[in-house]
Amino acid sequence: MTARRVNDWLEQELLDDWHVIADLESMEVGIDRRTKLFGVDLVATVFATSEIRVERPDTGRSVASQKKYGFLWASLGSPDRDVVEISEAREVDRHLVTGGSIAVNVSGLRLVENFLDMGHFPFIHTDYLGVEPHTEVPPYSVEISSDDELWTRDCRFFQPVASPTAKGGFMVDYVYRVIRPYTVSLYKSNPNQQERMDSIYLFVQPVDEENCVAHPYLCYLKDGIDEATVRWFMQLIFAQDKPILENQFPKRLPLDPRAETPIRADASSVFYRRWLRSHKINYGAITAAG
Repeated sequence: MTARRVNDWLEQELLDDWHVIADLESMEVGIDRRTKLFGVDLVATVFATSEIRVERPDTGRSVASQKKYGFLWASLGSPDRDVVEISEAREVDRHLVTGGSIAVNVSGLRLVENFLDMGHFPFIHTDYLGVEPHTEVPPYSVEISSDDELWTRDCRFFQPVASPTAKGGFMVDYVYRVIRPYTVSLYKSNPNQQERMDSIYLFVQPVDEENCVAHPYLCYLKDGIDEATVRWFMQLIFAQDKPILENQFPKRLPLDPRAETPIRADASSVFYRRWLRSHKINYGAITAAG
């Protein structure tokens, strides 16, 4: 696929944005890392000087790349803004953990939508993030901020084991934030410091329209927990989500409001789909009702 054809079908907002393509911990000096972004083959090479080059084999040209937050980021276009800013990464009392790279056979937009969904907690993450009969999702608020981010606030849900440090079940406060089409974060109550929140960022790499790689970034307060446990808990939860996501049909996310019938608990999903439509994001989506 040539650069011209990529420009033809890929939305400019996505083309010019930064996307994670690898966890730096998994890369070795002199060993090429082959991956894809929006269906375009990429080869990333780490040199002895710690410099990294990301190249398109189809053109032989390098693409824009940088290292940040323990990840390798790349852009197929001409970025006019920086990588997402993460203020928690500057707080010295937090573990900053990359959670590995998990391939998922589903659209990256589907993955983001699943991340926003509290309704599946008792059924998919039983005895961890939810448990019957506590299945009701209380009303919450959703809004578009002045800087065009999607915020879901006032979320509360009973969780038996909200975190590895939790000593018992409690009502957990959640805030969700969709920063860019394939970048989402959540903030949730810390069981040891009630006035502060742990945060989880999910950087979704669209491999193609029906495959993606999830790159979690975990910013947990250090109180009572170590890095290995933070990573273990995230991978446990994601392992429960993966088979459910891969059984989604269709693989791409329907954006036509007539395609699926939402309930009150799906307000964040409804707003996310509207937000994508307002941005004219079609990659990984189905834009017409079938």
